[in-house]
Amino acid sequence: MQTSNRLLAVVVVTLSAVPVAQAAPDIWGLKPGKIELQSAGALAFGPEGILFVGDAKGGSIYAIQTGDTKAASPAKTEIADLSSSLAKLLGAEDVKVNDLAVNPETGSTFLSLAVGKPAKPAIVKVSTEGKLTAVPLDAPHSKATLADAPESQVTRRGDVRDDSITDLAFSNGKLLVAGLAKGKASSTVRELVFPFQDGATAANIEIYHAAHGRVEDNAPVRTFVSMTIDGEPTLLAGFTCTPLVSFPIKAVTSGEKVRGTTVAELGNRNRPLDMIVYEKEGKSYVLMSNSARGVMKVSLANIKQNPGLTEHVEGGGTAGQPFETIKDLTGVEQLDRLDDTHAVIIARSATGSLDLKTIDLP
Repeated sequence: MQTSNRLLAVVVVTLSAVPVAQAAPDIWGLKPGKIELQSAGALAFGPEGILFVGDAKGGSIYAIQTGDTKAASPAKTEIADLSSSLAKLLGAEDVKVNDLAVNPETGSTFLSLAVGKPAKPAIVKVSTEGKLTAVPLDAPHSKATLADAPESQVTRRGDVRDDSITDLAFSNGKLLVAGLAKGKASSTVRELVFPFQDGATAANIEIYHAAHGRVEDNAPVRTFVSMTIDGEPTLLAGFTCTPLVSFPIKAVTSGEKVRGTTVAELGNRNRPLDMIVYEKEGKSYVLMSNSARGVMKVSLANIKQNPGLTEHVEGGGTAGQPFETIKDLTGVEQLDRLDDTHAVIIARSATGSLDLKTIDLP
């Protein structure tokens, strides 16, 4: 890993609009037309049923009107062998789930998918009753194109282009986008105003990676949440091997290079997959699924006072914010909060199939 002391570059995000043939909802800048997704990855919900979809291969983000605006009857959605149900719906045996997002206004679950070989993108809605519906890719939408997305280059860790967009979160009228940008100091958080408009900022971020014992600025955020800590809007991000790092959002968008505070080291040889923040019995927690270390419930108690890790944590050890591993949750690959007391998860069973479940927040 390399580090850099270069100042943050302010990066212009160019926007492209799709021609339209009929009227559209002007308030969000969405216009009818065909959605030219090259891939479907990170998901996040905005206002009024608008779904943000990260298209890493296209170096773009789409805002799509799903029409999912009417709240359904509360239900605990359960689909055993989701893999087979998706294959039947889409007429393809090879279906990979890339992300899951719950519409907070309705309780519906949306999945981003890679279908077939070669992979084609798709979006599927799962109703609270468990009904699967393919989301039409001809709908009112708008598009933001990332001018600083890295070019395609295959390394031992995969194509860096696929990490141009790793996670999304919508908060206070703005879309936060984590991923990689061009250049050696490539770990980046971008902020886009919505409705999409010309001009946006991108901040190079760096962390002290306790498992590696060094400062790094080219490791991408794998998953993050936007939250408020003692009144301050904060981004809490998970990285591979597994540092948990906080960044004040005002610093991320300040026009300077930003080093986060490593509030926890959660173990090496592991990749965080998804995370949510919630409260239970008056205390705040992060629930994070992982590739090799199960589902962790991380306490956020006194996180504001956490000075950050600055010493090497050796031998796969852990340090910082206290956490517990939830033994009853195994194989969890995706999760999102459904309401104050429940989450929707996708978990891989012992047979290798994917199951979609609603769980009580631990």
